[in-house]
Amino acid sequence: MIDVPDDLAVNLRDHKGAAGREFAVALPGLAGRFLEEWGLRPDGDVMCGMCALVVPVVREADGLGAALKLQMVDAETVDEPVALRVWGAADAGVVGLLEHDAATGTMLLERLDERRPLTGLADAREAVRVLAESLARLVRVPAPPGVRRLADEAARMLAETPGAAAALEDADERRLLLDCAAAVREVAGEPGDRLLHWDLHYANILAGRAEEGRADEWVALDPKPLAGDPGFELFPALDQRFDASEVRWRFDLLCGVLELDRERARAWTLGRVLQNALWGIRRGRPRLFADHAEIARQLLGRD
Repeated sequence: MIDVPDDLAVNLRDHKGAAGREFAVALPGLAGRFLEEWGLRPDGDVMCGMCALVVPVVREADGLGAALKLQMVDAETVDEPVALRVWGAADAGVVGLLEHDAATGTMLLERLDERRPLTGLADAREAVRVLAESLARLVRVPAPPGVRRLADEAARMLAETPGAAAALEDADERRLLLDCAAAVREVAGEPGDRLLHWDLHYANILAGRAEEGRADEWVALDPKPLAGDPGFELFPALDQRFDASEVRWRFDLLCGVLELDRERARAWTLGRVLQNALWGIRRGRPRLFADHAEIARQLLGRD
């Protein structure tokens, strides 16, 4: 029997409501089903992200180490297997997809070295360079038809902004939010067509396994696929391992490695600040996240 970590059960309840609670209850049975159907045996402690359970496994047929990933299918996750296949065919540096069950969203993935996430790299600037190089490989690939579009996300954000701004209790933050929306409005007519990861932060890059001869490779995982402009990808690298004194350096490095137009990248990064602010306001948060506000101020030249 697979035990569901308490943190995962709480996240599913908080973010997915009743459906999330039901999914958490069903997870042990779902894991058991695919362990049997795909001929797998558990091989280590289970892991979890915000809304997914990952079971390290060994495939009985050939002894291959792999990872069984179980998650709720929603707008953010439904295209994950599609994106992994497209990136895999393009040798774009993503985790390999071995099996997929479309009905449940369950995936069997290549096993990476969970002991060596990019978060463990002591040199923060080197970690940014690794992340930038991973992004550059991903965004060179055009998005396949049917993937959710940044154009639609931008339209929703802009429609929601006036009411959300009114809910902020700080006047300076209201102006900041409206300025982020104004920046998005300037580029919304050209939303881009690249296949985006959307959530490439340092914990979503792991080293390959020495057993497969990939110990010197960094591999991206856990995408929330989106078709759009690569400038929309930069925010996690600025926000995670946050250092206010490094924001401009990181932004310039990312733009250089990805060969981006700096002004367009600035506008779409402000769009990520807007997206996160709207998420918080919908959940009753009356202030911007402090790090996010600082990033916006620096990109707008107000520090």
